[in-house]
Amino acid sequence: MKQTLTLVLALAFFATTTLAQAEQWAGFRGPNGQGISKATGLPTQWSSTENVAWKTPIPGGNSWSSPVIWDNHIFLTTTTDEGKECRVIAIDRRNGNILWNTMVFTQEIQQKHGRNSDATPTPVTDGQRVYALFANGHFVALDFDGNIVWTNDHTYYSNHGLGASPMLYGDLLITAINPSVDPRNNPNDENVRNGWQVPWDRSYLLALDKNTGRERWRAMRGMSRISHSMPVVIQVDGKDQILSATGDVIQGFVPETGELVWSVRSSGEPAVPVPAIGNGVVFMSSSPGSPIIAIKTDGKGDVTDSHVVWSQSQNSPMTASFLYISPHLYTAHDNGTFAAHDAATGEIIWRSRLEGRPDASPIYADGKIYVTTHIGTTTVFRLNNDPANPAEVISVNETGETIQAGLAIAGNQIFIRTDKELWCIGR
Repeated sequence: MKQTLTLVLALAFFATTTLAQAEQWAGFRGPNGQGISKATGLPTQWSSTENVAWKTPIPGGNSWSSPVIWDNHIFLTTTTDEGKECRVIAIDRRNGNILWNTMVFTQEIQQKHGRNSDATPTPVTDGQRVYALFANGHFVALDFDGNIVWTNDHTYYSNHGLGASPMLYGDLLITAINPSVDPRNNPNDENVRNGWQVPWDRSYLLALDKNTGRERWRAMRGMSRISHSMPVVIQVDGKDQILSATGDVIQGFVPETGELVWSVRSSGEPAVPVPAIGNGVVFMSSSPGSPIIAIKTDGKGDVTDSHVVWSQSQNSPMTASFLYISPHLYTAHDNGTFAAHDAATGEIIWRSRLEGRPDASPIYADGKIYVTTHIGTTTVFRLNNDPANPAEVISVNETGETIQAGLAIAGNQIFIRTDKELWCIGR
């Protein structure tokens, strides 16, 4: 009896410790926005009925934030009342039950791109609170019981709507704020293309105190345009920098103060993909047709002429983020082409056709890449050691529902947000 009790306690301790040490999918595209998970044993095949643990209908519509996960809490944002009521939802990962659904504030409906939504930014969590951002630029923090801790009624307008997700760094909540002229408030302004189709000097990176919601710093970018790209953290000479891309420029900032460290010019209207990081180089583009640029990050000032390693325009994505799995950079183009580039030169060495348009960003786990398209298919590629053929299709999985949100991973499960439901794939 004593041995049995000891074994039970040991197993309980092991399970608790494993959960506490488990990788958390706490923000857009998981750890540091790179779309890379350490998970193993993930499912590679599913359908609307096969290998689905549960499905939970999500209230509201026209909301494309991705799910984020901390232990057994899944968080989503959505809007109801045709986009006016902003809500944060918590779901029990174990069974799909909605734990709470908090209406945090109302927003005025704004103009947006046809592929954007009224709740596109993905929330982020630190394990104690969840932080969300909505189309009007308003922020909110809630505890894990769904209580509102603070709100920040920041104002924002863009002709394409708001798409940039916030990220956490220490006690800072950081996001790209790249407003354009609001024609509703400036009906006679001939410069309504400013900040949208024409660069201007009012775009900035914003840092809020995650404990209070108050503004800590605002880093002005100089001449630039819209950004829908989430900032990420890079390390340069043992020190952290915040990397942020927007239309016309890609830049590095000091996290504590917002001081601009370096900048690279990259002409293009919207910056949507999250940059990829690898071996002291970042990979990014401003817009489809604009070159993909590989940049060394150890510069100071304008380093366009000195720190661009390579630049090429083939398969430059519009919305799907970059994925770096050494020695390749993977890109998913709107035309349905998934490609592997030699990360050292930018040269495309392999291509594959997808079924549909990849609005969601590819993710990697356990030697496989998952690429999801807007018609609800996810193609699973297995990586191999053939330099000329680095990946092969092992399955194409269909949900039958529209997907624009990114996949999330927790344990040995995959979570997919469709236009109607949240799916849990796996046992």
